[in-house]
Amino acid sequence: MRSKSRRQIAFVGLLGITQLHLRNPLIIVWWAAAFPGFGHLLLSKYFRGFILIGWEMLINTQMHLNEAIVYTFTGQFDRANEVLDIRWMSLYAPVYLFAIYDSYRTSVDLNHQFILAKRENAPIDCFKMSGMEINYLDKRSPWLAMVWSLLMPGMGQLYSHRIINAFFILVTWISLSYLSHLLEGIHYLLMWDLTQSARVVDMHWLIFLPSIYGFSVYDAYVNTVEYNKLFDHEQVCMLQEDYQNPQFPFPKSSLRE
Repeated sequence: MRSKSRRQIAFVGLLGITQLHLRNPLIIVWWAAAFPGFGHLLLSKYFRGFILIGWEMLINTQMHLNEAIVYTFTGQFDRANEVLDIRWMSLYAPVYLFAIYDSYRTSVDLNHQFILAKRENAPIDCFKMSGMEINYLDKRSPWLAMVWSLLMPGMGQLYSHRIINAFFILVTWISLSYLSHLLEGIHYLLMWDLTQSARVVDMHWLIFLPSIYGFSVYDAYVNTVEYNKLFDHEQVCMLQEDYQNPQFPFPKSSLRE
């Protein structure tokens, strides 16, 4: 009889909690299509996600895709054709499709791994501490995580102790806000100077921001919900192992697995 579980349900580290849980593959695919790499970040596949995000920003910038999108939506089709750099166009589609396919495949596989780990009753180490940081399983409010992300992308991740995602989102949001002149545009917009507001913003960088903003809110909310479920699961396992009589006859219920 194997004494050690082959899989882990969760890993509690100083930079955050990485866990297996059931995900809807179609939601993961949607985020991968919205911005390549986001689907992988939701799956905690950070290295692959950061590579795909860097690729998206590099190729998009070189081929001037965002500018072409803006011109297309404003009916300036000739201008859209002029700004597109066809030297980079053929590099875009294969990696974009790979990001969608791989995020779907990985989410399905991780769902299977979660089911197997749960059947093995894999143990969870719920507390980590070092000279620089402390992390532990506890309950937090998903709505509060979402509110912090709405106020400033990345703050929701800090609230739920997702340090890697928080650092990435904060740096990306601040950099893109600076490059796009977002705050200047908002300043003139509040002064009702619509012409100056439209003139000052850089649409190439501005068009990245809605995806970053939406992802920050969704990631903070969903992962806080899953952390709360993980906390409940760990508490149940601890109570059953340390305090429950093995001979106790549980009443039958359709809610229990």
